[in-house]
Amino acid sequence: MSSQVRGGTRWKRFALVMVPSVAATAAVGVGLAQGALAASFSVSGQDFKVTADSLVGHDFVQYGSVATGKSLDGTKDEAHAVAVSGFSDATITNMCQSVVTPNLPFGLGTVTLRLTAGTNPNKPVTASNLYLDVAELDADAEFTNIDIGVAAGNIGKPGIQAGTEKKVNPNSFGQRAEEAKLTKVRQTAWATTAGTFKLSDLSLRLKSGNKPCY
Repeated sequence: MSSQVRGGTRWKRFALVMVPSVAATAAVGVGLAQGALAASFSVSGQDFKVTADSLVGHDFVQYGSVATGKSLDGTKDEAHAVAVSGFSDATITNMCQSVVTPNLPFGLGTVTLRLTAGTNPNKPVTASNLYLDVAELDADAEFTNIDIGVAAGNIGKPGIQAGTEKKVNPNSFGQRAEEAKLTKVRQTAWATTAGTFKLSDLSLRLKSGNKPCY
């Protein structure tokens, strides 16, 4: 049976093209209709943008690591130096996450996937055992009982993300705090992992063109 055609676009083929770069993000969007779930999403060969009005997290840890994955065309492995930020639990208000996929075939050009959630201050996004592989971060930050210069192997809970120990030098620089409050967050990341990730008022949209969160 041929692929369904609407407006000249073969949607099954379009989905196959989008899978390598946004499948994990889309899966989060579909799954979260059921509430909290274990979540791990990265964008193969691409970083993605995240913004939030605020992020409040407990048992904050940060250390250097390496994010690895396939290139966008799937032909080679790529590695990126990252600063991993970990939280035992976190609440996030007015979150936006976006990934831009350029040069799609079938005349589609550039397409942006944008996911928003927690737009109601009384219903924020919540996460447990949250780890962010960050390449860039801009925010106003406040830390409670911060301890800077701790060896990465001794940072305390939630500790180094399980399964990534080989990517971290346990004697390298790390820091920790009882609580971290970030406002006006602008972040570029390679991966996000959480034990549970609950997105209230979820909205997922595909937009034509380069239209990231910032």
